[in-house]
Amino acid sequence: MPDSNRSIDASTRRFDEYIDALVGELGRVTRAEPFRSYCTALLLPGERKSVEPLAAAVNPSNVRQTHQSLHHFVADSPWNDEAILARVAQLALPALQQRAPISVWIVDDTGLPKKGDYSVGVAHQYCGQLGKQSNCQVAVSLSVANEHASLPIAYRLYLPRSWADDQARRDAAGVPPEIIFETKPEISLGQIRQAIASGLAPGVVVADAAYGNDNAFRDGLRALGLRYAVAIQSSVSIWRPGESPLAPQQRRRKKTGRPITNVAHAPKLKPISVLDLARELPASAFRRITWREGTKKSLHSRFAAVRVRIAHGDRERSTLREKEWLLIEWPRDEESPTKYWLSTLDESTSKTELVRTVMTRWRIERDYQNLKQELGLGQYEGRSWRGFHHHATLCFAAYGFLIIDQEGFSPFDRPRQMQFTQPAVPDDFRPRGSAK
Repeated sequence: MPDSNRSIDASTRRFDEYIDALVGELGRVTRAEPFRSYCTALLLPGERKSVEPLAAAVNPSNVRQTHQSLHHFVADSPWNDEAILARVAQLALPALQQRAPISVWIVDDTGLPKKGDYSVGVAHQYCGQLGKQSNCQVAVSLSVANEHASLPIAYRLYLPRSWADDQARRDAAGVPPEIIFETKPEISLGQIRQAIASGLAPGVVVADAAYGNDNAFRDGLRALGLRYAVAIQSSVSIWRPGESPLAPQQRRRKKTGRPITNVAHAPKLKPISVLDLARELPASAFRRITWREGTKKSLHSRFAAVRVRIAHGDRERSTLREKEWLLIEWPRDEESPTKYWLSTLDESTSKTELVRTVMTRWRIERDYQNLKQELGLGQYEGRSWRGFHHHATLCFAAYGFLIIDQEGFSPFDRPRQMQFTQPAVPDDFRPRGSAK
């Protein structure tokens, strides 16, 4: 047997074993075949990964019937997304952890450009994929990662208030009644609580400033006993190293009236922004740190790290906030610092470890690039809540197999395309809505 045929047979056998381990979460045995077909089609080459092209990829001789089957499976069938994602994680995490344990949990969201107003959650909002405000859907995700690979384990559509408060639109898109308006950080905390409840080994939570700037989000992570290393904006208010507000016991007690229970600001000490603090630091506080090798050169910059207290909401507290790390990036050729992070990693943590931890967030960018370009994450054409999440779950299931099969991906290369025996699609096949 030629080597290429052996490779195809081996890929098919591994994939069949993987799918067989997942179908038990679908609830009905009749769902196994469309599940297998959908995941297979996602892994095959193809410019479009909406339902009709997927049907043509796996059964070109009977596209109409296969299309109907796959469409019903993804748009209408009431199988549980969370159960499938949990099983994918059980199967894929051992492969991901072969080289190193999970070190971080990555919080992020991704924008999916979408025309029209009727697809669930579509609104004029910031779309990271386009880098501007545009009509799109936005989904919040949680991924687990180490320095070699990462895996999305939770994914939920952000429902803007214009959708959450419109019962007619909710009904038309099949939004479950328990889904209410939540901010993206609130959605993320819910995903994190679920991950903890499932027994997943905790990692340091990393996130961009859309989450790190949210005081309730950081406080929520602390309350859950998780450490974090999250980006913040330059305007965040902190106390200089060695300074802090007055604790209740430090304040002068009144002879009459209620006991003093709140923190207060001392007359001569005021908090400052992280940008102002960065500018006060001596040049010697910044040193060059390399965090990984890039495609052509090592990735490095200048960083400073100091222990500070956050100043937000001091007067509403009865105790001082704990000190945490403020990490500042200030490239040598820039007039001002470019990035800032807060971290609750131990005081003994080195500056290099802080930098490498926050920079692990690049993994989610790689995930979304692979999921969108290779597996069609943003190409579902249906309008419903169920279909949106089912399609994403199937993309993640296919992605989990790639992690098992390829043991993660190089930061510079796309995942290898799978080798399955694929029937030829007729030359004259054109999915509806495609250019002629």
